Amino acid sequence: MRHRFHLAFPVADLQTTRRFYVELLGCRTGRESDLWIDFDFFDHQITAHLTTSAAESSVASPVDGDQVPVRHFGVILEWNTWQALAERLQRQQIDFVIPPHIRFKGEVGEQATMFIKDPSGNALEFKSFKDMSRVFSR
Repeated sequence: MRHRFHLAFPVADLQTTRRFYVELLGCRTGRESDLWIDFDFFDHQITAHLTTSAAESSVASPVDGDQVPVRHFGVILEWNTWQALAERLQRQQIDFVIPPHIRFKGEVGEQATMFIKDPSGNALEFKSFKDMSRVFSR
């Protein structure tokens, strides 16, 4: 059995959040109420909770020349799936926090990565490894 993660995160508006995760990222919805929505985020459960507090954080950390938002979540996709998502987001003219590119070129941890923000300012990272056995390589 494969374990799935669950993540709850704050959002300012449920309808714009629904459009972003369903229409842009292709997530399906699960259970929901007037205060939250479950999404199938690449076979993991994430729950958007309506809140009045700000979600955005300006703290960033340098990683291989990029200023990576410290507070973020995401998913590691198969290479072709990552490429297709990057192309779809670029066609939609999404404002990238960090545009699609290869990080740690030629190193053990070489990976494709990109960062975007949802409508509430939550940072999301999508990454991929050509060799998935290297996800935890040192």
